[in-house]
Amino acid sequence: MSVSVETAGPAGPAAEGADAADVAAEEAAQALRPHAEDAFAAELAALAAQDDRPRPERWLLSPWAVATYLLGGTLPDGTVITPKYVGPRRLVEVAVTTLATDRALLLLGVPGTAKTWVSEHLAAAVSGDSTLLVQGTAGTPEEAIRYGWNYAQLLAHGPSRDALVPSPVMRAMSEGMTARVEELTRIPADVQDTLITILSEKTLPIPELGQEVQAVRGFNLIATANDRDRGVNDLSSALRRRFNTVVLPLPESADAEVDIVSRRVDQMGRSLDLPAGPEGIDEIRRVVTVFRELRDGVTTDGRTKVKSPSGTLSTAEAISVVTNGLALAAHFGDGVLRPGDVAAGILGAVVRDPASDRVIWQEYLEAVVRERDGWKDFYRACREVSA
Repeated sequence: MSVSVETAGPAGPAAEGADAADVAAEEAAQALRPHAEDAFAAELAALAAQDDRPRPERWLLSPWAVATYLLGGTLPDGTVITPKYVGPRRLVEVAVTTLATDRALLLLGVPGTAKTWVSEHLAAAVSGDSTLLVQGTAGTPEEAIRYGWNYAQLLAHGPSRDALVPSPVMRAMSEGMTARVEELTRIPADVQDTLITILSEKTLPIPELGQEVQAVRGFNLIATANDRDRGVNDLSSALRRRFNTVVLPLPESADAEVDIVSRRVDQMGRSLDLPAGPEGIDEIRRVVTVFRELRDGVTTDGRTKVKSPSGTLSTAEAISVVTNGLALAAHFGDGVLRPGDVAAGILGAVVRDPASDRVIWQEYLEAVVRERDGWKDFYRACREVSA
């Protein structure tokens, strides 16, 4: 569809379009959590302007530019692209190239490994729209993946395309865009298998109308899943074969995890108008160290074995603990992140089972934290909230 713009002065269509763009930008700025395509619109525009590599049908960027958007870099004109994901480059390249084929992408990993974050940014960079989303739960119906009906229209006029309510997947098929299915393994198995025909035949039958929707070029699907949480429904072998699986690992090193937590806390802190002080990096490193040691069952120096609690103690939980600590420091302290601001959050993350986890936490405090140089304030704060 072509759009002509008349040079009509301030009240003309051009001015109205500019006003609409300004309103959209202002709404995105006011959103508590803007969509990726809104929050990083300037970076996506800069990449598109300088991207001279081949692009698959209906992609906004080339695969190289999509990978650069996720991993960060500096463009020829000096524009800095901030990293959205800190991890192995090859994993991102495999994920991006999968979307350029007819295979769907399954991002697999333990909770907190940025599966949802990566899927959102992939959809934003490829299609410019990350909102074609099906959120998987135990109660997700088949209609959420296929289509539903406007019952007022259905009763008044019978089955018709006007009465049909397309799902996000159906819209993505029709428009050649990227759909997302979050927590695929939480969806009941019979509903999961609704995807088999869509992914294998690239077709969505509408038997009530004797019609079908065929996917146009550019369509693909990103699903996320983990096998740690309760209530998981294993994928059938038929469905799993339709995906190319990329396993997102936990951060390889403490420095990498500190970097991830620092970046995300800084982004979230700005959206919440929380102060960002360089002094907080010590507490971030302390939170990451505690989580990694309890997760791995051994201290950083390898000398002391510790018991692991029942929780996952993921990077995402570390981000939550530090962000909550910043809020405490800002509203009830002097704005500087201190041990007392993160102690309660750590306790809540570690002690999920009051019986067994509390014993594990007390043993860790006494055997490891108490003896560590420079951690006395942290030890006292943790003992106080644990009492």
